[in-house]
Amino acid sequence: MSRTRPNPLPVQTQSPHIRVTLKDVASVAGVSAMTVSRVLNAPDSIPAGTVAKVRAAIASTGYVPNSAAQALRSSKSRLIAAVLPTLTGPIFLDTIGALTAGLAKRGYQLMVGQSGYSATGEDQLITDIISRRPDGIVLTGVVHTDEGRRRLLASGIPIVETWDLTADPLDVLVGFSHEAVGREVSRFLVGKGRKKLALIGADDVRSKRRWASFAKSARALGLSAPVARFVTAPAMLGDGRQTLRALLAEHPDVDAIFCSSDALALGVLIEARAQGIDVPGQLAVVGFGDLNFSAQLDPALTTVRIDGPRIGELAAHCIVSRALGQPLEERIIDVGFTIVERAST
Repeated sequence: MSRTRPNPLPVQTQSPHIRVTLKDVASVAGVSAMTVSRVLNAPDSIPAGTVAKVRAAIASTGYVPNSAAQALRSSKSRLIAAVLPTLTGPIFLDTIGALTAGLAKRGYQLMVGQSGYSATGEDQLITDIISRRPDGIVLTGVVHTDEGRRRLLASGIPIVETWDLTADPLDVLVGFSHEAVGREVSRFLVGKGRKKLALIGADDVRSKRRWASFAKSARALGLSAPVARFVTAPAMLGDGRQTLRALLAEHPDVDAIFCSSDALALGVLIEARAQGIDVPGQLAVVGFGDLNFSAQLDPALTTVRIDGPRIGELAAHCIVSRALGQPLEERIIDVGFTIVERAST
């Protein structure tokens, strides 16, 4: 039996990806490379017909300008870096969406990094970001390690801290007081006649600061010390279910729970229904974040609303103003918060 051998595959000696340069665009447009450069950087100085011709050549060749080279020439990257503790949780999405849009309309792009809920994770990410020299850095929170603070301040890069409040920001701050949130939720629940308060929260520093204020306020209002149960951040729906079971097994007289996120609160509501616990008759539940599902639950969730879009837009304005050396009327902007009362309380 004879065999036929397949023809060998042709050997590719050259990559099919050939980089298109500014000179290639100039050749296609029939203009000089300098004219292409001026169209990219100062189109108002070039006749409209020439601009249209160059832009058509750019579109036909797929050319993308080398922003790194432009940044070296101008000392401006037109990039802003944002540091978030998590990219999977929905609570920061509105802020990031508004920040992205606010930067884009000012001619800047956003680069996002996830630090996790650890100080060492943030330190490493901050170091990497600084080495890339963005025009500004937007941080989540105001609690950083001493080493992280030193690196940020030594970098000379404009900084906007968000989602927190302090009298001593690194540079500019757009946020709200977690201590005030804890205090006001406690007062709200006591005003509803609740006597035995509890908190189920993630173990991150901002959640624990809300808890400390929540507990202090409850004691000041004459209640016994609230109980707390913490889960590893970022907290999930299942954490709410499991933690409520354990909490009520030890403290069956708890009649109100403040959750550090709406996701945790949703888990609490599901577990309460599974156990036949009447909400709000036996147990009042308050969340944090006012996520898009919170008003649609049964019962609808009482929660703390944070104006994430406003934080994002203000952060975009502040960081670009600082990057351009423009003055700001305020360095500390408190956007506040709202307790949105619904059926769960």
